[in-house]
Amino acid sequence: MQQDVSIAHQKAHPHQTSHKPASGADALQKVAGFMAKHGIAGLPRNYHLVHEAITGHNAGLARDLGALGQRATQHALDQLGLKHRLASHCGLAEERMQSESVALLGKLGEHVGLGILHKQTFARALETITRSIREDETRGIGDLLAELDFLGASAADLLEAETDLALKLKNGLQQIEAANRAAEAAKAMMNKDGLTGLPNRLAFMNRLEGLFAEDGTTPATALIIVDVDDFRSINHQFGEDAANRLLKRMAAIFRKTIKKNDFLARIDGDDFAFLFSDVTAEDAHAIAGRLHAAIENSLVFAAEQGAHKGGLGLSVGIALSHTAEAPMQLLAHAEAALHAARANPRQPIAVYPGPTGRTAGWHVA
Repeated sequence: MQQDVSIAHQKAHPHQTSHKPASGADALQKVAGFMAKHGIAGLPRNYHLVHEAITGHNAGLARDLGALGQRATQHALDQLGLKHRLASHCGLAEERMQSESVALLGKLGEHVGLGILHKQTFARALETITRSIREDETRGIGDLLAELDFLGASAADLLEAETDLALKLKNGLQQIEAANRAAEAAKAMMNKDGLTGLPNRLAFMNRLEGLFAEDGTTPATALIIVDVDDFRSINHQFGEDAANRLLKRMAAIFRKTIKKNDFLARIDGDDFAFLFSDVTAEDAHAIAGRLHAAIENSLVFAAEQGAHKGGLGLSVGIALSHTAEAPMQLLAHAEAALHAARANPRQPIAVYPGPTGRTAGWHVA
């Protein structure tokens, strides 16, 4: 059964157009205007933070950003990005946690050094008293008891210091372990698409580069890129929020369509990339057909209120690893096939290279 992603355009009521979500261009203008008005530096992470706040994706972030007022410091902005775990700030989070771990290790080193000093002091006192007893056999019982009392008090102090040191070491190690877990989480966020939760382009490129071993052996792999036809007009007509819902729904459908060990990433605004291992050219064609059909059969949208609901148009490009000698070459081949598919809507699936050495396409049933 087809599912409507609810992006109907209320063209019949012009006076309501002011409530339509802003287009991508309008959103960028709002971000730039806000940053200029508030004196926010034009750093990529600042653009991401402000965009997430003013486009309504994160109401809590919007409130916190407004609370900073005019001329917020870069430190305050960075703390805000870290608080809301924005992907653009994950690198800062990792650096901060590494710095805190180093500082904590330094403090633990000082505590251990102080503990060693206490032990050395006690050992020297014990050695001095023992030597004194051996050298002066005429000393009275009172003197011996006084020295034993001193040693007892020193031993008690040493035991208390050792107990305190053990507790500090335990707490310090727990903090370091927590920092390591947080750093791993930050790394994971750096490789995740914030909208769909899929791996992002960075994760995709790392995976693609991992296919091409230094010894020149490359496993049989198919790279498939899926692109929404004329997504820019969809985004402009229905607004960014509706377009984002569409992408999230596509991601969910793709997840259900592929197997657990297959790789799926969102590598651009409306581009999804797949990597399938141990498949032939015929397998890749069949998989591409299933991906195309999954969206065509499960996802529809309304062009206008009350208008006929139609399937979402897709273009699909396929490239096989044996045609390339490097990651970027394989990606270029897939993009060339995708370009050919876009150019011929009657053949929405294309493979590189075609039967005559050029990209050719196949119809999808």
